Amino acid sequence: MLSEKASASVHVGESNEVGARIRRLRTAHGMSQRELAKQASVTNGAISMIEQDRVSPSIASLKKILTVFGLSLADFFAEEFEPDREIFFRAHEMNRISDGTVVLRQIGGTVTGRKMQVLHETYVPGGDTGPTMLRHDGEEAGVIVRGEIELTVGNQCEVLGPGDGYYFSSQLPHRFRNIGKIDCEIVSSCTPPTF
Repeated sequence: MLSEKASASVHVGESNEVGARIRRLRTAHGMSQRELAKQASVTNGAISMIEQDRVSPSIASLKKILTVFGLSLADFFAEEFEPDREIFFRAHEMNRISDGTVVLRQIGGTVTGRKMQVLHETYVPGGDTGPTMLRHDGEEAGVIVRGEIELTVGNQCEVLGPGDGYYFSSQLPHRFRNIGKIDCEIVSSCTPPTF
């Protein structure tokens, strides 16, 4: 494993198939060399040369490139490295991360370096997130698909129905509760992921 303290002038060895791995990552994410270069703040020529294994990137440059994909150096150099190719997720493929009165199914939970979390939430009548208000870093948003949910954020409380939505800082204390007579379904997003 490469030291995080390694000097920017130290170059990554060419035997690691760095260029081929970067090309696989870039194409798996549907990016052009130009797009990657812009997001990584390196030149287009540098990306081209690295992918052709004509130059070996400095650790600093490689870290900039990997940041675009949310990968660490350790992940990138793992023997079983393979960029995520999954884009579509069938209902039965979603990770079920909570059961009971609140069912949470996560979309893309196996995607490496996720920067957001997308959930399909189901609250049975009376189901809630618990008596203690939740708080964590980030932001969250969602749209109610079916049923009703009572959402408390800080000192504000509203009952939301189908088509209604919310967006708030997750650092504010919050709680979800189904006060209706049918299941409530919500599609929500949170960044950064909480689990």
